[in-house]
Amino acid sequence: MKRYLNIIVCLSVILTLASCSSSHKTSVAEFSVATYNIRQANQRDSLQGDGWGQRLPYIAGLVRFHGFDIFGTQEGFKPQLEGLKELLPGYDYIGVGREDGRDKGEHSAIFYRTDLFDVLDHGDFWLSQWPDQPGRLGWDAVCPRICSWGHFRHRPSGKEFLFFNLHMDHVGRQARIESAKLVQEKMRQFGDDLPTFLTGDFNVDQTHQSYLTLTSGRLRDAFEVSNFRYAPNGTFNSYHTDDFTTSRIDHVFVSPEVIVEKYGVLTDTYRTPADSTSLSKANDAPSEIELHRYRARTPSDHFPVQIMIRIR
Repeated sequence: MKRYLNIIVCLSVILTLASCSSSHKTSVAEFSVATYNIRQANQRDSLQGDGWGQRLPYIAGLVRFHGFDIFGTQEGFKPQLEGLKELLPGYDYIGVGREDGRDKGEHSAIFYRTDLFDVLDHGDFWLSQWPDQPGRLGWDAVCPRICSWGHFRHRPSGKEFLFFNLHMDHVGRQARIESAKLVQEKMRQFGDDLPTFLTGDFNVDQTHQSYLTLTSGRLRDAFEVSNFRYAPNGTFNSYHTDDFTTSRIDHVFVSPEVIVEKYGVLTDTYRTPADSTSLSKANDAPSEIELHRYRARTPSDHFPVQIMIRIR
């Protein structure tokens, strides 16, 4: 009898542990998605006080504070991406250089939290008539353009999804339209059974044909379908903190399986000392408060876009 009681107790413990284990597994995937043109490192920016070495800590801090779980970047050179990765513990990235398919040139890299996502597969293709050939100019484009993609699994829920990230040409109008068609064709090759994200700097706002080409198919603009929207500005700032635009050229598109809870254009700034060392007076404030004359700056010439999503 005692033997049978021991067996029952063991079975009870096993079932309890299994129940506890399954309770930690969620059937709904919830995470944040973002896109951020981090601006290539160049001498002209450095001369005007917007050098990469100065901007990097603020970009990394912005990502960590706002809690980007997975995000597409544009324009970053390999050293920039490695520097950003160093300041983002727990993140890794996928993507290759657009010039040679390895390390040369700008990347459209996808950063992701390694504790939250598994990379099941990934690859790259070029926005041209020869998508498998690195460095080829497409249509009327003036630069080689690349799209990097990944097939990910969300660990807590087991949900799988596709993530595409690109940077369209800033001059070629035909190239932007044809690139939109090419990306959709690549997505169809994967099938329509997986939730899909498309992020990037599209170099067109919400009124242009390339944008309309993307939204006429399976994809939807997260801005349009979000349950809550925070967009105090458009997404391009040219390093000017006092400009305003309604144009959004950095987009996050989602497939119908993705529920967008929140959408935000993040207009974070930081300060550097101004030429003058004079102090400004603080109105209606205690006398102990000192305000130093500093200059407001943006971490990039684009504002990042972040969304909070659910996949059931």
